[in-house]
Order: sequence, then C-alpha cells, then structure tokens
Amino acid sequence: MLQSPHQPLQVAAVPAQRIPAREDDAGPWHSEAACRRDEAGLFFAPSKEPTAARLAREEAAKRVCGGCPVMIECREHALMQPEPYGVWGGLTAAERRVALARRRRRDIELTATTTAERIAAAG
Repeated sequence: MLQSPHQPLQVAAVPAQRIPAREDDAGPWHSEAACRRDEAGLFFAPSKEPTAARLAREEAAKRVCGGCPVMIECREHALMQPEPYGVWGGLTAAERRVALARRRRRDIELTATTTAERIAAAG
C-alpha cells in the first residue's frame, strides 16, 4: 500500500556499529556527511518494507546524498567494506554490487592487458 505524500515515511533505526570509523587529521569524514542532519532510518530499510515505499525512501536518501560534501568518501567506504545494506554515497546495496562487479571486471581486463604487454615486450 502506498503512503500518502503527507505522511512521513516509516523508517528503521540504524545500528551504531554501521557508522564508519575512519579518521584523519581533519577528523572522521562522516562528520561532514549531509545525512547526519537527516533521520538515519531514511538510508536503511525497515523489515518487510513494500517495494513502492522502498523506492520512494531510496530516492529521498539519494537526494540527500546528491548534495553531500563527502559523497565520494562515503561511496568508497561502502564499496571497500563492503556495506551490505542501505544507501551509501548515493548508491543502494544493489547498485553497489553492480559497481563492484564492474570494478572486478575492469581489474581483470587491466591485469590481462598488462600481462599481454609484458609478454609482447619480452618476446
């Protein structure tokens, strides 16, 4: 059942351990994240969420990510961990799986090209 546009989205709480822990001289990158100003549950699915509600919630989360000053750092964190749930760096879990698969294919292609170049140079 679709929610009325005037009703707030139902969201789930985010476990504290899901917050990235990387810090550098300027402090943790996530302290600058735009999502810190929003309800964290917007970025994570409640259990048994209907498809239409999930899509609306994910789009709302992506809009927040779109204006985030640390979106790239967040995305890289989610790809390197890998984070299995939620919207991170403007990507859903499914979109991150696709991005990781593309990276793996690119890395394999680069390795094959480099190996072929070495063989050709040696030969």
